[in-house]
Amino acid sequence: MSTVGRTVRMFLVDGSPSGIVTAEIMNWTGHALLAPRSEIGRIRKRPESQKTGIYFLLGDVATSSEKRAVYIGESDDVGRRIEQHASAKEEDFFERFCIFTSKDANLTKAHARYLESRLSSISRESGRAFLLNGNAPPSGNLPESDIADMEFFISQIELVLPVLGYDFLKGRPSHVSAKSIVEDFSADGSGVKVSGDDTSNEVTRLRLVDPKTGVDATAFLSGGEYLVLRDSSARAKAVDSLAKHLIGYNALRNSLIGDGSLVPHPNRSDILVFSRDVAFRSPSAASAVILGRSDNGRYSWKVGNTGETLAQYQSRKIAEAAE
Repeated sequence: MSTVGRTVRMFLVDGSPSGIVTAEIMNWTGHALLAPRSEIGRIRKRPESQKTGIYFLLGDVATSSEKRAVYIGESDDVGRRIEQHASAKEEDFFERFCIFTSKDANLTKAHARYLESRLSSISRESGRAFLLNGNAPPSGNLPESDIADMEFFISQIELVLPVLGYDFLKGRPSHVSAKSIVEDFSADGSGVKVSGDDTSNEVTRLRLVDPKTGVDATAFLSGGEYLVLRDSSARAKAVDSLAKHLIGYNALRNSLIGDGSLVPHPNRSDILVFSRDVAFRSPSAASAVILGRSDNGRYSWKVGNTGETLAQYQSRKIAEAAE
């Protein structure tokens, strides 16, 4: 991944971040527009909504640990298509929508179909949202040069969406998995360097062990995410406090069980096993899911070979940086 800085130019049309927002990147012909469902009428009058493009219908979430519902579509009149979605009772799920069009009007119907197909696949693979598209749409046949242009267009969408607050296209960071570790680089054993496009990527290695339940999990902290590695274990049954007081974490845990990310241990009925690497947005979300109870992950996760809790490690790093 490139470390070169980029400028994303955002404009609050109504002077409020909760209203209509547009976003552009220097030297990119694409244009993004994010708006609440209540503003569909106003959006229909804007010229960008009358173009060929790709759109995302975005469901709301109660907590940061939940997956949001997302629908990805394309149209040669994106505003009109979103208006049709809004009039359908079965599609009441979305509260906001995001449109991507091209300022130079060179985005064709064939391009939009390719974008819909690829973005649906990327979102499905990321596992960060409940993708409501029933079947994977065909990508169609585009010339090689057009495919290259659309792949660049997708890379810019992947850059802009997180700036607007939506990270469901972000790939599973499996490049930080145990197989890709090439060397320990820190004296205390807390850090590893990983292979990949950016070999300077550094992550913090974490471990959570609970002798009472037999839980043993390994994770990497990278880019603000906590990646629990495949084959880590978790408690099979959550205690009542998780269901009653941490509804979001309990829902997340149940969704991971439901989608096969957490599967029964082959030899122990009281343990579940992660079947794939799973990214969490906070250490407490990860530890609560693993332990099946309310937990402050900053004190449960231990760092590298130091024996420090994550809280102690981060405090030490802050103090060292201030010296």
